[in-house]
Amino acid sequence: MSELTTKLIEAQKFAMSIRPKVGGFPVLAEVLRQAGVHLNRWTLPSCQSVYYMKDGSVVQQGTPLVNGVLEIPKFDREALIKALRTDQEGFSTFPEFLKAAWEAGTIGYDVDFAVRKVVYYGVNGESYLEEYPAVVVNR
Repeated sequence: MSELTTKLIEAQKFAMSIRPKVGGFPVLAEVLRQAGVHLNRWTLPSCQSVYYMKDGSVVQQGTPLVNGVLEIPKFDREALIKALRTDQEGFSTFPEFLKAAWEAGTIGYDVDFAVRKVVYYGVNGESYLEEYPAVVVNR
């Protein structure tokens, strides 16, 4: 493992250890920001996550949501918002959120840690922007 990948993994572990069940994403985001992550780009359904960091970039490959040849669901803003709120309220796991986002037609999303915004994308150029609150995390 490189120093950069170790830094990312340690930040993720720390964030998960202090993250509250309800409204935990802003805590995770702040810990990653403090670790030097500027942007996080997720690609669905492959569950590939690229972290753009101060000193380089890291890819983290998750378990794909689907296999084979499939039609991409139509972008459904309301279904995406429902998936987001369900997750934010602590009623879904992260893999469940990713699956619900995919089923709502999300093919990817970008998290900008500097401005605390997430943009979710559909295959035909659709998008949904959501801001998240600043939090204080002391290490």
